[in-house]
Formats: sequence, C-alpha cells, structure tokens
Amino acid sequence: MAAEAIVTAHLGAAGYTTRLSDGKHEWIADEPETLGGADLGPAPTALLLSSLGACTSITLQMYARRKEWPLKDVKVTLAMNPDGKPPMGTTQITRKIELGGDLSEEQRQRLLEIANACPIHKVLSGTVAIDSSLVE
Repeated sequence: MAAEAIVTAHLGAAGYTTRLSDGKHEWIADEPETLGGADLGPAPTALLLSSLGACTSITLQMYARRKEWPLKDVKVTLAMNPDGKPPMGTTQITRKIELGGDLSEEQRQRLLEIANACPIHKVLSGTVAIDSSLVE
C-alpha cells in the first residue's frame, strides 16, 4: 500500500450522490433508492468491501506470480454482517475466496494465509485511529 493515499469526497446539497477522487481517478458513491439515494454508484459499505476484495485479489496474484504458481483467476466474495447486527462495537466481514488454476492443496492453503496478509486486511483487522477536524 502506498505510504500516502489521499481521497476527496464531495457531496452537494441535494441527495446523497458523492463524487470521489484520488487526484487521478474519479468515481461515485451513493445510497440505494430505498434509503433516499439515487443509486448512481455503490454504497459506502460496498466500497469498503471492494477495497478488501481488490487488495486480496491483487496480493494473491502478486504472490503466485513471484512463486510461478499456476493461479489463473481469483474471485473474492465479501459480505458485511451477513448474519445480522453483531455485538456492539464489532463488525463481521466474511470473505470467500475462489482460486482458479491447477494448484496443489498446499499452495491453496498458503494463498489463504497470504490473503490474511494483504494491506487492507491488516488495516481492517488492526486498530484504526481516525483524526477528524473541520477546515475553514
């Protein structure tokens, strides 16, 4: 993960459609119509899960290439709190990883271990401090 990642989020007065930018790419987040949004983009929860899914997939592919393992594709399916609301102060994320290619069981198990070492997994499973301030 890059040492410094900066993303800006801009929401106007109407609706919940939020324009996001990292300075090079732009994308949209929104809420579904059932929550008053216009459903023009993924909801914030889906964006968080997509970060973990992308990081997992990329990390596994990098590792497999370095080891010259026959990993053909990776599909990561994620859900937040799939069994309903967890105990106060906790969040449950399930991550199901499908690996394509002629991999041995030992390679598959090693890739599962590597998935748990992806940078976003480490961020989400560690202590996160958020420093918020108002800007004039």
